[in-house]
Amino acid sequence: MTVKDMIKKEVDKLPENVLDEVLDFIRFLELKKEKRDLIIASERISERTLARIWDNDEDAVYDTL
Repeated sequence: MTVKDMIKKEVDKLPENVLDEVLDFIRFLELKKEKRDLIIASERISERTLARIWDNDEDAVYDTL
């Protein structure tokens, strides 16, 4: 039995009034993942853009700090 199957089995046991909380928690987890993915994508974009500024002979002295 997979984890997904076990979760489904447990959800089936819950009373209807608790299912709203379960749904809220699932949505929270989805938003958390989306936020993390967005942060990673932003870092990658910024890194490429700022590489031209950071990697130059003029500022090489700061690389040793």
